[in-house]
Amino acid sequence: MLIKEWFGFLSKKQKIIFISTILLMALIVVAGCIIAPPSQEKKEFEYSIEMSMKELAPKLGVTGKALAKELNLALDAPKAKPLKTLGITGEQLEHVVEHLLSHLDATVKYYIYGALFTGGLIYLLILGIPENAPAGKRHSHYPPSIYTLFLLASVIFTGFMLGKSPNPMEGIVKVFKSMVGLYPDPFNKVKAFIFFILLAIVGNKIICGWACPMGALQELIYKIPLFKRLKKIKLPFILTNTIRAGFFIIVLLFLFGIIGAKRGMVIYHYINPFNLFNLEFELASIFTAVIVIIIFSFIVYRPFCQFICPFGFVSWIAERVSIFRVRIDKEKCTECGACIKACPLEAAKGRVTGRIAPADCFSCARCLNICPVDAIKYVSVFRKD
Repeated sequence: MLIKEWFGFLSKKQKIIFISTILLMALIVVAGCIIAPPSQEKKEFEYSIEMSMKELAPKLGVTGKALAKELNLALDAPKAKPLKTLGITGEQLEHVVEHLLSHLDATVKYYIYGALFTGGLIYLLILGIPENAPAGKRHSHYPPSIYTLFLLASVIFTGFMLGKSPNPMEGIVKVFKSMVGLYPDPFNKVKAFIFFILLAIVGNKIICGWACPMGALQELIYKIPLFKRLKKIKLPFILTNTIRAGFFIIVLLFLFGIIGAKRGMVIYHYINPFNLFNLEFELASIFTAVIVIIIFSFIVYRPFCQFICPFGFVSWIAERVSIFRVRIDKEKCTECGACIKACPLEAAKGRVTGRIAPADCFSCARCLNICPVDAIKYVSVFRKD
């Protein structure tokens, strides 16, 4: 009913923009399906333990080091020797080949991410506040159901339908994996990271808040009206961000072999919740991580994003230069605390109190229809009013 009321209050101009936005999003997705159809598959080929890593790696689209890592060998293991001389069995090789071939990038997902981002940004900037809504109808601003529809679309299309890859987390992780020689095409990995980080810069973390399937799944679970008292408890940002940053540093130390005896070890692989979207749990630790994240999402806002996700950490840094974001008019603000109460994190509190580096803002719009003096808006940083 709230969406119907919201749409009814849209001005004629806003309704035209709304319809145009739907068409634009559809056009982006259609273009992606034409340019990069999701049904792409790698051809099957013959392989055996008589082959060397040097022969096999190119067929699998990885480097010799990456294949050595998958086979549980040292990264500097001989690449020209037959695998059987390195102690690899046929069963081991079959498992690794199947595992690597299952990790096909669904390139069309970049277009879907772009469509969801575009729709979310236009909604936040132009459509969220109906121009014809009476002053007493503030509750019709930014109806939560619109946000929920975007979240569902993300979980369904960029999650379960098209699998775990690509996603914002691996966008940054694969850059560092390329630096230790685990991918033959580091430039492509850098391009993927640039794509995600640019979206985070243009629209304040909309890519995380509206389009990432794991972020969307956590948000949907958190929105279930259970454990309301526990949800009122907000974890200190200094704690969550310190854990997230510290974990990121530890991951890099292991990856580059500064800690541990095995260069190329990626700790994120052992707790990667995006495997859920492939229904792939080859490690018990991954299944455990997914269950823990789902359970904690009922009471903690986006626990994986707050405590673990490396892209969440890097995009938090990028928030400092985001072009479109939530802004508070300090002259209008009465510091009543309504937005602070509505915000699931300490993001609104940090912005009201003027912190230099406030908590992550996922552009969830919870604060945008709550301010009694209209001091909060989603606008460009270049806007001066």
